[in-house]
Amino acid sequence: MASVPSLASTVQQRLAEGLSAALPEAGSADPLLRRSDRADFQANGILALAKRFKGNPRELAAKVVESIPANDVLKEIEVSGPGFLNITVSDAAIVKTLAARAADARLGVPLNEAAGTTVLDYAQPNVAKEMHVGHLRSAVIGAAMVEILEFTGETVIRRHHIGDWGTQFGMLIQYLIEHPHELDHKGEGAEVSGEEAMSNLNRLYKASRALFDTDEEFKTRARARVVDLQAGDEETLALWQRFVDESKIYFYSVFDKLDMDIRDPDVVGESGYNAMLQETCRLLEESGVAVRSEGALCVFFDDIKGPDGNLVPLIVQKSDGGFGYAATDLSAIRDRVQHLKATSLLYVVDARQSLHFKMVFETARRAGWLNDEVKAVQLAFGTVLGKDGKPFKTREGETVRLVDLLDEAIDRASAVVREKAQDLTEEEIAERGAQVGIGAVKYADLSTSAARDYKFDLDQMVSLNGDTSVYLQYAYARIQSILRKAGDAKPVAHPELELAPSERALGLHVDGFGEAIEETAAEYAPHKLAAYLYQLASLYTTFYSECPVLKADTPAQVENRLFLCDLTARTLQQGMALLGIRTPERL
Repeated sequence: MASVPSLASTVQQRLAEGLSAALPEAGSADPLLRRSDRADFQANGILALAKRFKGNPRELAAKVVESIPANDVLKEIEVSGPGFLNITVSDAAIVKTLAARAADARLGVPLNEAAGTTVLDYAQPNVAKEMHVGHLRSAVIGAAMVEILEFTGETVIRRHHIGDWGTQFGMLIQYLIEHPHELDHKGEGAEVSGEEAMSNLNRLYKASRALFDTDEEFKTRARARVVDLQAGDEETLALWQRFVDESKIYFYSVFDKLDMDIRDPDVVGESGYNAMLQETCRLLEESGVAVRSEGALCVFFDDIKGPDGNLVPLIVQKSDGGFGYAATDLSAIRDRVQHLKATSLLYVVDARQSLHFKMVFETARRAGWLNDEVKAVQLAFGTVLGKDGKPFKTREGETVRLVDLLDEAIDRASAVVREKAQDLTEEEIAERGAQVGIGAVKYADLSTSAARDYKFDLDQMVSLNGDTSVYLQYAYARIQSILRKAGDAKPVAHPELELAPSERALGLHVDGFGEAIEETAAEYAPHKLAAYLYQLASLYTTFYSECPVLKADTPAQVENRLFLCDLTARTLQQGMALLGIRTPERL
């Protein structure tokens, strides 16, 4: 089915036609329409037009109103103040537009079939290291943007740029060679849990680090092993692969707890670009984009200077011949543009790396790998803070393990579900507890502008009151309860009925779903979709308290209110799914 024009776009079109008729010399002028608390919409564009054409804004506004033919959408247009237009749409237009949305599986949201291809880089843990709270935001924001962009029609290629290369692997591999059973599992052949895999890696990392720091001969052997790894020695690579495989067991167990779909072919770590590094350096040097400085291959920028006033370069290759993050990131850009045919590169990466990515993107532009047809954007995110507003740490000052955080969220949510549960089994309480707890963690992150830091407060996150996912999930579950109790009454749209104020407010907001998604996708701003959904649940709560559904005055009114309930639930469910949050039918 074709997308359904929103009432806002229909009103905008009628006003634009009225403007063209009243002031032909203005061409296709924008009436600057927005939602208003004085009417359904307000148009402010006439003031600027009157000033431009040296006319009286109130007279021009009146002329525009006269130029709009009678129609079934616009119920009333009032000229207000110095030349604003306050516009009220008809109840019938609201219900008819919503009925068209309800008839479509996509709720009338447009699908852009000419959209491009985005390579989305998110969820980037490090091999042989535990995932901590700092890994949360990249995973949650990235997964939501995948769903949102795909829903609008974009082709999305996921990339998980895991840290799987570097000097620490020489230490780990050498230790494993000298202690060959350290990665063995109890009961070979049995399925290995994420916790067991991480426990093995942690133990091995600590033991190898202790030896590296105290035994000079081991340190020498470990450094030689790095050279073997980079040279592609078969035995060394095979042992390196064991670390990667063991880490993936652990990563996937954490992502599974986060209710997130991470696919093996999408995991292309730093090592995936090794074969391209030399050529990347050659291309940059031959084109003059990078130059040799004190033996290192560097790119300089006029506007990036250190505290001493000297230029700070991007170092692509070190003076000893080793490659840094820049070489890998630039090779990844080449691969994603030339082989994956990306039109957009979106990096969900900590704001503290913003300078690095600014330099990398500018280097890629100078080299011609990025241009007007291919853009690269860093969706930079802030830090997760504790309740005290300081970086989130344990009482001992350690970084908080991500899995501990998620387990605690699930425990807290399960307690809330148990308290409210009516006829739920223990198994159902556990399932709902996980859905509510993980949803609470995701929503707290996604409802905050990515660029801002936010406080991790589980008490607030699992609260039934305020801007939380639990509030949204309970609104959805409440609607499902009403629909179950409706018996033979079915949701049916009745455009002939007069709507109560809270029905109108709810209906107009439901109608704005497509525009909320479009804005969220265009700005890479999942908090805008979260804000839309919270307002939707709030407007539904007001409607529910003011408008009896099953005890409405007439059968037609019961059907129409059930229709509003049903469409609100479908909109909530679709919006929450795009954020990666489940909506249980019962809570």
